[in-house]
Amino acid sequence: MLRKFILLTLTLSFSGIISLSSATAATTAEVVSSLSDQTGVAVTIYNQNLALIKDQRRLHLAAGPVKLAFRGVSAKMRPETALFSAKGLSVIEQNFEFDLLTPKSLLQKYIGRQVEVIRRHPTTGVETREKAEVLSTNNGVVLKFADRIESGVPGRLAFSSLPENLRDKPTLTMLLESQKEGEKDIELSYLSRGLGWQADYVAELNAADSALNLSGWVTLTNTSGTTYKNARLQLVAGDLHQVSAKQSSDNVRRERALKTMAAAAPKMAQEEMFEYHLYTLARPTTIADKQSKQVALLQATAIPCKKEFLLRGRSYYYRQAYGEIDKKLKVGVYVEIENREKNHLGMPLPKGVVRVYKEDSKGALQFVGEDRIDHTPENETIRLKLGDAFDLTGAKKQTDFKKLSGDGRYNYIYEAAFELKLKNAKSEVVTIKVTEPIPGDWEILSESHKHKKESSSVASWRIKVPAKGETVLTYKARIKF
Repeated sequence: MLRKFILLTLTLSFSGIISLSSATAATTAEVVSSLSDQTGVAVTIYNQNLALIKDQRRLHLAAGPVKLAFRGVSAKMRPETALFSAKGLSVIEQNFEFDLLTPKSLLQKYIGRQVEVIRRHPTTGVETREKAEVLSTNNGVVLKFADRIESGVPGRLAFSSLPENLRDKPTLTMLLESQKEGEKDIELSYLSRGLGWQADYVAELNAADSALNLSGWVTLTNTSGTTYKNARLQLVAGDLHQVSAKQSSDNVRRERALKTMAAAAPKMAQEEMFEYHLYTLARPTTIADKQSKQVALLQATAIPCKKEFLLRGRSYYYRQAYGEIDKKLKVGVYVEIENREKNHLGMPLPKGVVRVYKEDSKGALQFVGEDRIDHTPENETIRLKLGDAFDLTGAKKQTDFKKLSGDGRYNYIYEAAFELKLKNAKSEVVTIKVTEPIPGDWEILSESHKHKKESSSVASWRIKVPAKGETVLTYKARIKF
C-alpha cells in the first residue's frame, strides 16, 4: 500500500534544499515486486555488450486486473524484448519507467506548476512560505512569484505531489489480468546492455621456450544498474548479428600475477549452441552492479609450443627500382601452440588477450609480451607475436631492377634482385624465417638458399644464422602483371 502522505528531502547541487510534503493518494492499488521476491536468476552474456536476463519470482496476486511494479530490473534493459510468462496471467500493457527520481528530474516535472518556497530567517529562525511557479530549470532554476521573478533557489522547495512516472529505481510496470487469486511463479526475460565479458589468458614459458602453462580467466563487467545475486551464469562466444548497428564495449585490461592464480580452479563447461559456443559456470555467482569480477575459464599445463623468429617483407619494392630498402629491419618473436587435446588443451577458446611470462635466472616472473587472439576452434593453431628480438636484425637492399617487354599475355614484366643480411648477436645459432609477399605471377630465377612457395603470393626461406655472426640471403625474382 502507498502511504497517504510522503515527506522527502533532497539536497541540490545548487545550494538549496528540496522537501516534498503533501497528500499522495493511490488511484490504483499497485503490487510492488522487489529482489526479495526473486527465486532464481539466470544471466547469459554475449561478447557484444549484450545479455539475456531470466528473472524468476514468486508473488501473491489477487484475481482480476493487477498493476505490477517489477523493480530491480536492469536500467539498460531493452523493453521491446521483455517476455513475461506465468500460468493464469496475461499482460495487457507494460511500461519501462527509467526516469529516476532526482532533485533535477523532480524540478523538471514541475515546470509550469507551482511549488512552495520555504525560507528560514537567519537570526530568528522563523519560517515563511510563499507560492512560486517553476519557469525553467535550464542552467539553474527560474521561479515566478506573485510580484517578481527570481533565479536560483532561495530556500527549500515543497512539492504538492510526487509525479507518477518518477521512481527511485528502474521499474517495469505491467497491467495484468489474473484469472484467480493465489501464489504465482512468474518469469521475466529480456535483453539488456551494460553486461559484458572478455577472456584473458596468462601463459608461463618454460626455460627452453618449448612448453607453457596456460590459465584462462573470464572478466565480467556489470554496469546495468542492478545486481544479479547467485545467478546461473552462461557466456556465449561468437559474433551474432544484431539489427542495431552501433554498440559500445568495455575493454578491461587486467594484469595478473601468475603465481596467485588458483591452480585447482575448474574450467567452465562448454558446448556447441547454434553456430556459437556456450560456456557454463558450474556454480552460481553474484554479479554486483558497477563491478568487474573474474572467474576461471581453464587451466592447462605443459602445452608444447614452438618459438619462431620471423622477418616479414613488403610487396611494394617488387614494382620499381628502390636501391637500399632498410638498414635495421626488426625480427619478430612468435610463439605457436596447437589447440589439440593431445597437447593438454583442445577446447574452443574465446577471443581475448594472452599475456606471456617467463622466470628470470632468480626465479622471478617477468612479462615478455602479449597478443590478442580471435575465437579459436579446437585443432587450430594459436600464433602469438610477443615482440621484436633485441639481438637479431636485418638489412635489405635491391641490387638490380629491370623492366622487360610484355609477352602478349602480360603487359608488365619485371626482374628484381635483392640482398638480405641477417645478423645474430646471440651466443647461439638461430633460424630466422623470412617471408616475402610477392605480387602478380612470380617465379624465383636464382637464390642462395632454397625457398618454399607457401601460397600464390608468399615465398619463404629458413635461414640459419651463426652465433655472433651473419648470413646473407640473395635471390632474383621475375614478376608478371
